[in-house]
Amino acid sequence: MSGFQIEVEVLFMIETRGLTKIFKDKKRGEIRAVDGVSFTCNPGRIYGLLGANGAGKTTTLRMLATILEPTDGTAVVCGHDVMDDPQKVRANVGFLSTATALYPRLTAQEMVEYFGRLNGIRGAELKKRIDEIFSRLDMNSFRDRRCDKLSTGMKQKTSIARTLVHDPQVMIFDEPTLGLDIMTARTILEFIRECRQRGKTVIFSTHVMSEVEKLCDTIGIIQSGKLLAEGSLGELRERHKEQDLEEVFVKVVAPHYKPEEAA
Repeated sequence: MSGFQIEVEVLFMIETRGLTKIFKDKKRGEIRAVDGVSFTCNPGRIYGLLGANGAGKTTTLRMLATILEPTDGTAVVCGHDVMDDPQKVRANVGFLSTATALYPRLTAQEMVEYFGRLNGIRGAELKKRIDEIFSRLDMNSFRDRRCDKLSTGMKQKTSIARTLVHDPQVMIFDEPTLGLDIMTARTILEFIRECRQRGKTVIFSTHVMSEVEKLCDTIGIIQSGKLLAEGSLGELRERHKEQDLEEVFVKVVAPHYKPEEAA
């Protein structure tokens, strides 16, 4: 598949500096959902954002995808600032979120075709891309089934196909295996690994330790909106004198953990 061309030469496909998002709540006052997060992601690498519920993972990814505007700090994706050039960021990004809905009356194929056309892809090129994605994600058996008749796993695969039909350079996945059976989750994780092999940059959020252990070049541990630790699996183990990633996570997060944030 041939994707959008990045117009500028970039060292990092994703770079954030002091990225912050503050929400105002009538009862709780000011909520710093993301608090001064800085990290980089190199081309052709997988970055895993590991954290509990309410840690700030989804908010961070939504800012990278230009769904939310940062309160402070900067985020640059594919050489384009998310605030200054949101359209160019979107052209180079595929964003999968648990909050993203499918149109119930469209079939799986119609859903993906629709988003392909929205991204300026038509005719033989669109058919080729859809055939490739449907084959790889094992979607051909339900390509003509309406989205409201699909299982949870089928819906997730359709959402991924829709996200990737324009062949983005950066893929942003928010909890991509949440609620899926083992076999479907395995297919999706293998697909993410293949995306890296094709030179794509992937950042995804999860609370599943095994996923980041198997997939990630770099792991960022986030809690209470702060990036508390970052490095390869080997670096994190060595730095915190633990071989088990779960023990590393607990050691890093425990001093900052607030049960009310996970509610």
